[in-house]
Amino acid sequence: MRLFRLAKILSVVSRFGIDEIILEHEPSGRLAALSRNLHFWRRFDTPRAVRLRLALEALGPIFVKFGQMLSTRRDLLPLDIADELAKLQDRVPPFSPELALKQIAEAYGRPASEVFAEFDPVPVASASVAQVHFAKLRDDDGGHEVAVKILRPNMHGVIDHDLALLDTMAGLLEKIWSDGKRLKPHEVVAEFSKYLHDELDLMREASNCSQLRRNFADSKLLLVPGVHWDQCTTTVMVMERMRGIPISQNDALVAAGIDLSALSRAGVEIFFTQVFRDGFFHADMHPGNIFVATDEANHGKYIALDFGIVGTLTDVDKNYLAQNFLAFFQRDYRRVAIAHIEAGWAPANTRVDEFEAAIRSVCEPIFDRPLHEISFGRVLLRLFQISRRFNVEIQPQLVMLQKTLLNVEGLGRQLDPNLDLWTTAKPFLERWMSEQLGWRGLFRGLKQEAPNWARTLPQLPRLVHTALSREAPTDLAPLLAGLAATQRRQNGLLALIAVLLLALLAIQYF
Repeated sequence: MRLFRLAKILSVVSRFGIDEIILEHEPSGRLAALSRNLHFWRRFDTPRAVRLRLALEALGPIFVKFGQMLSTRRDLLPLDIADELAKLQDRVPPFSPELALKQIAEAYGRPASEVFAEFDPVPVASASVAQVHFAKLRDDDGGHEVAVKILRPNMHGVIDHDLALLDTMAGLLEKIWSDGKRLKPHEVVAEFSKYLHDELDLMREASNCSQLRRNFADSKLLLVPGVHWDQCTTTVMVMERMRGIPISQNDALVAAGIDLSALSRAGVEIFFTQVFRDGFFHADMHPGNIFVATDEANHGKYIALDFGIVGTLTDVDKNYLAQNFLAFFQRDYRRVAIAHIEAGWAPANTRVDEFEAAIRSVCEPIFDRPLHEISFGRVLLRLFQISRRFNVEIQPQLVMLQKTLLNVEGLGRQLDPNLDLWTTAKPFLERWMSEQLGWRGLFRGLKQEAPNWARTLPQLPRLVHTALSREAPTDLAPLLAGLAATQRRQNGLLALIAVLLLALLAIQYF
């Protein structure tokens, strides 16, 4: 099977001239000349980026998803290729109703008719990894209308074969492309493998959905479907059925009385809330996964769907990003440069003034301009070019964030071409920074750490006694033991005094 698949790949590569795109970077030039001689009849009028996209579509859904992931790595790819790969659509023909019913029977150990009161065998959406059907639960399970996501049959075998071939191709690319090692093809394939295998576990996706729903439980901006855990397995996910208008249908949204400008601003706030408040964000926010509610109770709210890909950020990441965003908004490029060096992302010997000037040359032209006049793709490309020049390490945990920011840009352009992303985001970030570093942030931090201090402080004298008694003269041991005994009688008072002192010191410091 692998040989047959390899033969198909080679055929597609030849048909679309992908070998020319790769071999033009081969240092010696001999392989490129050999390829031209062997394919002397070929003439391509189509741009290379379009040919690459068409080739990936011809190779099937796994290669389409690989191309989608590559489109986010603008630190690795030329801009024309990254832009074209971003057009890849994860749409494949649905599998048959018979296979869908078989998957359900295998997941539950009983037929669909015993699990659901109603089940529509015709899917409403189909992608490379799974497809979605509408159904209704039985009365003893609540009788709710639900959406049922079913994993495609035999996906693990298909994926493992294609990943093995991709890794082999990565090795060849590293050898024959002059820039191959910098592109880190093996690492890119490994990254793709990880997130693809995560998508194959629908229990993981259900937990992502549940977490996002909990984060936005009282939100006036975003709806997330509830998960029916009793009906979820690794191959079948059952969630609340959501009704709304796809966000790509502007005319229908306007007809339903939706304010597109307000909707675009709400999308920016939702994005920054997920990133900076929660450090947990929907990382696949293309138009097919976003609807808008039109019922009276939720009119104008976003509806998020498909939670197979999410991104996470640590507190360190969030603080670093927020400080950088604010520095950008305030045009404090020196602060941006210093932050990169302090974080260790740029070498310690980097000249701050040169780094500052390079960042300014990219960012200054885009301020005070509406979104429709700004290409974030080009801005990111130039920033990555600067990163390479100053040996800045691209942080893998931020790749999904970059992709999501580009999705938000696309949604903003579509809803309101005049949306000013900077003006919309700046008040939110300033408020968030105040909450993190101001008085409220200080007291929230003290409140969060109080249980840890209450547990730790009573143990400190005993720990000190233990540490000192190992090396202290024997005549000091009774004194230390007496101190420990006194401490045990005054645990509550010591803990209270210590917390108050900590608070006073913190207030004085800030």
